[in-house]
Amino acid sequence: MDLSLRVKAAQESVTLTVNDKINELSKSGKHIYNLTAGQLPFKPASEFIKVISGQLNFLKSYQYSPIGGFPALQSKFINYVEKKRDIDLKNSETEFDCIISNGSKHTLYNILGALLNPGDEVILLTPYWVSYPEMIKFWGGVPKIVKSNAFDAFTPHIEEIKKVISSKTKAIIINSPNNPAGIHYSDDWMKEFAEFLKDYPDLIVVSDELYSEISYFDPAPTYFYQHDPTLLKQTVIVDGISKSFACTGLRIGFCIADKELTDAISKLQSQTTSGPNSLIQKSLIEFDFNLLENFFDPVKIQLRECAQVVRESFREANLAHCWYQTTSGFYYFVEFSRMPVFEKYKSREESKDESHDWSEEIVRDILDETGVALVPGAAFGYPNSARMSMTIEIAPFQEAMNKLIKYLANKS
Repeated sequence: MDLSLRVKAAQESVTLTVNDKINELSKSGKHIYNLTAGQLPFKPASEFIKVISGQLNFLKSYQYSPIGGFPALQSKFINYVEKKRDIDLKNSETEFDCIISNGSKHTLYNILGALLNPGDEVILLTPYWVSYPEMIKFWGGVPKIVKSNAFDAFTPHIEEIKKVISSKTKAIIINSPNNPAGIHYSDDWMKEFAEFLKDYPDLIVVSDELYSEISYFDPAPTYFYQHDPTLLKQTVIVDGISKSFACTGLRIGFCIADKELTDAISKLQSQTTSGPNSLIQKSLIEFDFNLLENFFDPVKIQLRECAQVVRESFREANLAHCWYQTTSGFYYFVEFSRMPVFEKYKSREESKDESHDWSEEIVRDILDETGVALVPGAAFGYPNSARMSMTIEIAPFQEAMNKLIKYLANKS
């Protein structure tokens, strides 16, 4: 069968390859510490589950919703974002609207489809979420990469962003809190970014805020448009229930943007998936979002404890110079090139090519020798690294860190 060039060019999700290996080793009886997960290992709030159960008796919970979602839920999401971000979208010169889609990934795909023409450039900040570049390229766009490093807690410099701006630049994607780095950009950075944007009024900012509620060290995340609300007219706010409601499988995401853009997204969605899940939308309309205020308290305690385990593990192995402080999200980003173990990979023949990436091989070796499963970092735009999830219970996480650090600290 002759498949499309577009599909042939797309890269398969790196997590699928890792999970295949995990399943193979698990079946053989090997104990695996799975640190690849991008979701929380527990059920959503009991009150939300109860609301979903109650909605099962209503006919409209099984019927089509409007293309962009039920208006009552659109309004509720707008109110939710206004309250959480302390902004006013209703009394603005710009008319804003909300489109609800089948998860935030679908939302991002629709946004890029509505914005990009072939050859348009989209700025990405490393490390970035794995699907961004593939989505951009699928719509004919060109990713333009701005690098960061662990010394700056993976926060890119605004001057570096300016360097990649061209006449073809259409948008920039900001992901804070960040997957995979487990940080959020500081308020000072957001303020500087707001000042930068004033010189580029045609630059669209796609602000991926999916992890905005999962911050376990103060100060909490803030956003550039809070410093200058006029920037909202060139901003697309992306969020959803996957992380903040612990509902990755229920597939409800949304965006808030200028109505001209949301109308275009709605047109695209009408010819692909139509409206999102009616049952979950109806449940969200009825559910009191205020009940989530303390829902994540136990999760944040665990994430703080896991972050402490990471810090102490690096310190005890005399690798403190390789450590940085995570603040939000679920992840820690391991940079192999700064570890003693990297010496044995650098000595190999392939390393004569300075651009060679060892991420997949190192992750595979770690899994084979220690049973600790990570996600290779090259797919996040950062070679010779890996993403580590901190969502498993503290005791097995400590065991996994002991094994991982022992491996990373060994030069031979």
